[in-house]
Amino acid sequence: MRALITGASPGIGGATCLKLARAALARGQKPKIAACEVRETDAVLALADELRNIGAEAVVLTGDLSDPDVPAQLVAGAVKAFGGLDAVVGNAGITSPAPLAALELANWDRVMNINLRGNWLLAKAAHPHLKESKGGYVAVASMSGMRPHRGMGAYSMSKAGTIILCEVLAQEWAPDGIRVNCVSPGMIRTPLTETTYRDNATASARTALVPAGRIGVPEDIANAIAFFLGPDAGYITGQNICVDGAFSTSILSQIPGLPTSGT
Repeated sequence: MRALITGASPGIGGATCLKLARAALARGQKPKIAACEVRETDAVLALADELRNIGAEAVVLTGDLSDPDVPAQLVAGAVKAFGGLDAVVGNAGITSPAPLAALELANWDRVMNINLRGNWLLAKAAHPHLKESKGGYVAVASMSGMRPHRGMGAYSMSKAGTIILCEVLAQEWAPDGIRVNCVSPGMIRTPLTETTYRDNATASARTALVPAGRIGVPEDIANAIAFFLGPDAGYITGQNICVDGAFSTSILSQIPGLPTSGT
């Protein structure tokens, strides 16, 4: 299993690196993981060490995906290190919250360039290598790309575009033996969202909205990504799975005054 994962910071990206490595080891494969971040940090270096400690080969690659040359550079770096690629995970993403009437053009462009264009260029650069290996591409979108999320600037549009991008790529690349799928997280507690959940009132209010009764953790998303890239999903392509504990489809159950059963 030779895999490249962008946004490999602690959280969804880091959990995905570890999950893919452990899944490969369980199948008797040697995991080779390219953990990609915008810059070299202590956290991503620690992740690489953890990967090596469990038996994986790991390299750290860096670059800002808002630069259109970076996706191809990351792919080239991974291919140079591993001799090819079996899996690519486009997880890197940013937000720039603002109402659309007040959103600055530069913020729109940066969110779109990283979240949407970055996935397209990453997939495009990886295509010949995934075709050779009959591998898979998974992009991380969001429940915010499945329904409008006000006040989030270009975020919803960038993630909706990511979902459609994966559907189109799946259609175009199926004849090449490449599977392309999407995972849309719901509310997930990560290092980036930790300050929100440290507020007990906010954490409790959010948890109360989730039918599954808890906020998600990065491993919930990593498990879905690993499934899409594993052998059990060999006939699955062009799909988006929302991993949110049923939150995003629960709006009708939150209407006050609903009748109870038998009334």
